[in-house]
Amino acid sequence: MTTPSDPIEIITEDEVNKAQRAWCDGLIEICQEYENRGDYRGKAEKFLARLYDFDGSRVFFRPTLAMAPQNFRTTLEGALAYFIGEDDDFPNDDGFIKKGWIAADFDNEIEGQDAIQVHANIGIAMGNVFLRKAEMTVGGKATVVDKLFVFMKRKGLVRLIVHNSALSNIPDTEVPEDPYKPKY
Repeated sequence: MTTPSDPIEIITEDEVNKAQRAWCDGLIEICQEYENRGDYRGKAEKFLARLYDFDGSRVFFRPTLAMAPQNFRTTLEGALAYFIGEDDDFPNDDGFIKKGWIAADFDNEIEGQDAIQVHANIGIAMGNVFLRKAEMTVGGKATVVDKLFVFMKRKGLVRLIVHNSALSNIPDTEVPEDPYKPKY
């Protein structure tokens, strides 16, 4: 936990973006480990330890596909159950990493600007995560997730303290932007 005597470390937009990239890359690494029948549980535990601040503060975790009554989580066990399933205490979790994701990217552009706020050691990013599956063809749609991530920098580490995500409510008639297509 942060104490009043701990110096505040200023977080930067670049660090927020690097943390989001690390989240996307880490998710895909766990998915690949699962597909390769490797130690996906161990990889998921390391992912959570590296990117979420469960050891240092409270984490508010509202994952994309979690359903009530367990749609909100505040424990490491709840987060791990969401990502890999296999926990009798979270019987509706079948494992987000088991959905066949092969690529993940993010975008914070909202109304023509990056939706990132920096407040001393807190960085807030709002936007989308784009997830792709192997069976998608060229030009296929990504699964679009709306996300709000709040990061805290302490002891040189940038970690999530709030993860709020949900499937986007983009109407079927609207085509989401392709994060892999150049914007110019």
